[in-house]
Amino acid sequence: MRSSPSSKNFSFEIKNVQLPLMSVVLKSADLQQLAADMQQRFGDTPDFFDNDPVLIDLQALDPQSGPLDMPGLLALLRRHRMNPVALRAGHPVHDAAATLAGLFVTQEMRNLPASAPETTVREVIREVEVVREVPAVTPSAMVIDKPLRSGQHVYARGRDLVVLAMVNPGAEVMADGHIHVYAPLRGKAIAGAKGDSTARIFTTSLEAELISIAGVYRTSDTALPLEVLGKSAQIWLNEDKLHMRPL
Repeated sequence: MRSSPSSKNFSFEIKNVQLPLMSVVLKSADLQQLAADMQQRFGDTPDFFDNDPVLIDLQALDPQSGPLDMPGLLALLRRHRMNPVALRAGHPVHDAAATLAGLFVTQEMRNLPASAPETTVREVIREVEVVREVPAVTPSAMVIDKPLRSGQHVYARGRDLVVLAMVNPGAEVMADGHIHVYAPLRGKAIAGAKGDSTARIFTTSLEAELISIAGVYRTSDTALPLEVLGKSAQIWLNEDKLHMRPL
């Protein structure tokens, strides 16, 4: 009788894994509208995605919305540094187009188990209904000790950001965690960039063009309250609203 070979005799192993996967839920087949919406949401933060794997979810797509340009959709997602790998619950025509494009087609999707909650947080980007598991912010912080000029962009991926000099109008500071600006903040500040709603923004002089936490933002079109304008202040998110008060 012949015994089955041991796995030690092979140069590979087969194992089950569960990977973080972002889901892009489409509500319209109009790629021009989708491109405009994505540009509005992510145009100012080109480093928001980093070739993240995505599942294209068509369950919310109206069957009467017309044909979907699959190659155009894939190209659009890749322009925003998303990496489409799968498609969920589409029309048979969409499924065939996805298969031809090399995507995995599935009808069901399971959420990741809540093991190791200390290392993952849930992210919801409201404008495009993006959901993913992302690494929690690490304790170390990026420190910038020079003034940031108009057009300059600094992103503290996976950590806090500390700026010891002025953030001028037209400059942008972004972090997955908190942002501390120990100088006038006159440009854009985006904290909790990947969905951490507990992130905060601190500055010794709040004069920002834009402030944002976990996708909820406020621009200079809405005047800052007088009690914090040009003063030391902190900004936080509560019930999907930005709150601010003097320090």
